[in-house]
Amino acid sequence: MNEDEMSVGIGRPPENRRQAAVKGLWVGVWLAFMSAPVKDLADGAHTSWATALGTLGLVVFVGCYLVLVFRLAPKMLNTVQVRIALAFLSGLAVTLSLTLGPPWLVLFVYVAVSAGATLPLRTARWMIPVVTAALVGIGLTGDHPREIITALVFPALLGGFSMTGIRQMIHTTIQLREARATVAQLAANEERLRLARDLHDLLGHSLSLITLKSELAGRMLPDHPEQAAAQVADIEQVSRQALVDVRGAVTGYRRPTLPGELAGARTALAAAGITADVPAEPPEDLAEKPEEVLAWALREAVTNVVRHSGARNCKVSLAPRQTLDGRILELTVADDGRGASATTFGNGLTGIAERLATVDGTLATRAANSRSGKGFTLALSVPLESGLGSRE
Repeated sequence: MNEDEMSVGIGRPPENRRQAAVKGLWVGVWLAFMSAPVKDLADGAHTSWATALGTLGLVVFVGCYLVLVFRLAPKMLNTVQVRIALAFLSGLAVTLSLTLGPPWLVLFVYVAVSAGATLPLRTARWMIPVVTAALVGIGLTGDHPREIITALVFPALLGGFSMTGIRQMIHTTIQLREARATVAQLAANEERLRLARDLHDLLGHSLSLITLKSELAGRMLPDHPEQAAAQVADIEQVSRQALVDVRGAVTGYRRPTLPGELAGARTALAAAGITADVPAEPPEDLAEKPEEVLAWALREAVTNVVRHSGARNCKVSLAPRQTLDGRILELTVADDGRGASATTFGNGLTGIAERLATVDGTLATRAANSRSGKGFTLALSVPLESGLGSRE
């Protein structure tokens, strides 16, 4: 699933025209309640001038409302501009309601929604009742049906305060994303510091020894070549051991682990808007090599779910199972997406199968829903007995 096919996430501005259209559709669908003033204009109950001015006022009102609620960019309008736009929207609602009649009272509902969507909670909680009171006051000034006023009071209050909740949820979501990014950055920084400490511990003594022996060999060269050669041989031995230690350390850092990949799967699926069911921890008695193979397979499988499946839900399970050939650890990744294709999963499955072959593992795939052919389930297993107690 590419970015164009994904809906705009909560609290994120649209990144392209397609996402803007999708978000605009969700916002614009509520304009269906504008049918009352539109019908009032279409009935021809007003003079041509009143109809023209009413049409112009309605278009301007809708445009101002969409700018306030849609907010193409997070900082498109500052606080002063938002309050000016709300004041203009309120004035337009008052003018059109007083001059064109009861059908136009619905504009106050949109003013309340705009206040809830754009104002801070401490301001919106008194602004929304004020707008509702204005609706009632204007409705009572003329000979308007009381049922119209009653029918609009509840939507104005509910719509306004609902938007304050949505606004608060958006802010919380943005803060969670920022916190997640901060945690990831701190984890990366901590990992770099740990690598620096490990390399210092591994190389500090070796390089100091190489330096001392090099200086000693340099002083011995003119008069004692045999002793200098012995020092050079020691330098070679120390440097070779240092190289082995560095390679071992780097290999350990590069090797994926199941706890890390499970956490990464949970984060990747959540970021893609896919409901994830991922276990917290793998078994502790799994050997290093089978764990690495399953970690690589899990990374590949989750990447395919995020990028290609179009799924809404994904379940990852990791559990031991008894078979005729002995106990195995089975990893399954199941989604409810559009299903697999040869072009999407061919290379990935080939790589997974090759890695599994090195630990006598097995690979199986099937459609999650056999009737419709939708969804995809990837099942991998590795022998469990061979890995017991073999960690270093």
